[in-house]
Amino acid sequence: MTTRRTADAGLTGEARRLAIGLAAAVLAAFLAACSVVTGVSGPTAAVFNQTPPPGADAADTEEHSRIVAAYGGVFHDAKVEQMLVPVVSRIVASSDRPDIPYRITILNSPAINAFALPGGYLYVTRGLLALANDSSEVAAVLAHEMGHISANHAAARQALERQVLSVSNTSDTTDPSAQVALAAGQRTLASFSRQQELEADAIGIRTIGKAGYDPYAAARFLTAMANYANFRQSSLLKDKQPDFLATHPSTPERVDFARQAAAQFGPPGTGDVDRNRYLDGIDGMVFGDDPSQGFVRDRMFIHPGLGIGFTVPQGFVIDNTSDAVLATGVDGTALRFDAVGLAQGTDLSDYLRSGWINGLDPASIRSFSVNGLQAASAEAAAKGWFFEIAVIQAGGAATYRFIFANETRSPAFKSESDETVASFRNVSQQELAGLKALHVHIVTAAPGDTDAIVARRMHGVDRPLDLFRVLNDVQPGVAIQPGTRLKIVDDR
Repeated sequence: MTTRRTADAGLTGEARRLAIGLAAAVLAAFLAACSVVTGVSGPTAAVFNQTPPPGADAADTEEHSRIVAAYGGVFHDAKVEQMLVPVVSRIVASSDRPDIPYRITILNSPAINAFALPGGYLYVTRGLLALANDSSEVAAVLAHEMGHISANHAAARQALERQVLSVSNTSDTTDPSAQVALAAGQRTLASFSRQQELEADAIGIRTIGKAGYDPYAAARFLTAMANYANFRQSSLLKDKQPDFLATHPSTPERVDFARQAAAQFGPPGTGDVDRNRYLDGIDGMVFGDDPSQGFVRDRMFIHPGLGIGFTVPQGFVIDNTSDAVLATGVDGTALRFDAVGLAQGTDLSDYLRSGWINGLDPASIRSFSVNGLQAASAEAAAKGWFFEIAVIQAGGAATYRFIFANETRSPAFKSESDETVASFRNVSQQELAGLKALHVHIVTAAPGDTDAIVARRMHGVDRPLDLFRVLNDVQPGVAIQPGTRLKIVDDR
């Protein structure tokens, strides 16, 4: 979460959309293999450069700026960039379009994601680099994105989207035949997206195979992404998620497809993985949230720059984004925490009544204090969702908002919101001084080491043993060979 504050003018109707968007946030962040951004075109002029060149297409420049802002800015690390340069050069030379001057941007986000713009812009998050275990896996991801560009998927998808939108805009939505036509168009778009993903997979695997990398790396990394998603979410929470895979092939389907495509190059073990050089490159890299956007420690969020913090209930998963802190609970409760610019001394009850909350129950508004800070809360209901809202003024013009949403107004829902709001506080300088950023460190397994033994060296993370297994593709009970290099995460 950055220090940027939201404006009330854009919040009308937010209550109706909030829960759906929040419930999807974790799944979308960690299962999204990629997305092609449509509506942007234009040539680029450099390789591995994080800024558009002078004279770049205005649409490219605008979209690039939007993406960088949405993903926490550009991540600058000379060692990581130097590690990626030969990977990119190798797959570009073996690609279908080696003439395209690709531009690689590392995004300063813990999310697991990569995507492309039609003009040759490639994006990969810091979180994805931390999850990958070797150069061949990152090569598979980038070659997949290059496949989207060389196959002109963005323009093709945009044309189809316009057709579907045309049906929606010109049809009488109360007409059953128009509804059928619109539904058919949406199904066609979803099927088209799935086909594009598989086509990009095929192009990417062919590219890394020709480049001499392990062609099975794509299947490995797809599996790693699924394992990370499972780590982040409980089974109860996953049942609450919208079907994100409606526009992507299911992970099992893609893994099976990737293995079949890789088999054309030979049996498993074919090609380079370049593991040691890759691990050397990410050794010491920041892991998780950037300290400038706040720390997540287990169930606690602390923002050093703002000097505030709070704790979510047991079972909640926190996702710190550039715009807000999101959290989801196993019972389907969704939380958004952000800041809003209000004048010092603004009556918080009046603010709650000011019209930005749909379905507000005015009788529920109450004023109170939280750890000596002025606060107010209210309840709302809209479109089958129930909301608990609290605003807290933490000094100066800083006002913070908690918005909880659930399909059921249960005693647990109320207690979860009350517990979280009551934990909000100004954080002391002493506590802030003790906070340190998490980093990836590479260690070497000694004789007798097990996953549990090595995982004890992890600090500052939730469920260290489970995270260790996911980051290193280690199965429970499987012996670790002495000399194996492994990733750990700690704050020391």
